[in-house]
Amino acid sequence: MSDILTQICKDKLEHIKACQLNKSLIELEEQAKAASAPRGFARALETKVKSGEYGLIAEIKKASPSKGLIRKNFNPKTLARSYKAGGAACLSVLTDKRYFQGSDEYLQEAREIVDLPVLRKDFMLDPYQIVESRALGADCVLLIMAALEDSQAQELEAQAIELGMDVLIEVHSEQELQRALALKSQLLGINNRNLKTLVVDITTTEVLASLVPEGRKLIAESGLKNPKDLARMAKARASCFLIGESLMKQ
Repeated sequence: MSDILTQICKDKLEHIKACQLNKSLIELEEQAKAASAPRGFARALETKVKSGEYGLIAEIKKASPSKGLIRKNFNPKTLARSYKAGGAACLSVLTDKRYFQGSDEYLQEAREIVDLPVLRKDFMLDPYQIVESRALGADCVLLIMAALEDSQAQELEAQAIELGMDVLIEVHSEQELQRALALKSQLLGINNRNLKTLVVDITTTEVLASLVPEGRKLIAESGLKNPKDLARMAKARASCFLIGESLMKQ
């Protein structure tokens, strides 16, 4: 890791320590047990694709390190309703506060107002966060290979699966892809944004998709702005898409 991602992860570890002091793992585990059952994130995407549609993961994101504030008029409940009405299969909600102006409450509000499965979009580095995600009601968590060692990714994935959640494994390079293929999750996100430099290039999906074996559900992420982009990604076998910034600017 280096540059921007390194700093984000460093700050995230400090944030996790503060959360652990505020709420014990035992408390979180009790809340996770009491949370409503996971809604089937991967299943919702598969249902859309089998019906001949794209599997859209619509993202609720207020800001980002590269663009700053994206949407001033920001209401998670209103956005969630609009995304559902527009045909989204799932939601993605940013919960990182420092870099994305996100909030755990945004996830809870969005999931409460619609019946769509929700991905907790954050930088998962510690098992505590996985239990925390289920306690918040998350149906899926994101594991970014660029931020994790193989042993960490395996541990976090196993815990998420044990709690009934789906796992979206995110990669940006061939090396990260090969590491991701050693994991169990069938949801494979190819991020067109380099998280170390924040540079976006949608050819990333086209290059890496050709290296992915059959059986994995490909999800193209970042830099997708119009139907032409989606059709281009679909030709590269990506039938699902995670779209945030272009939707948030509408």
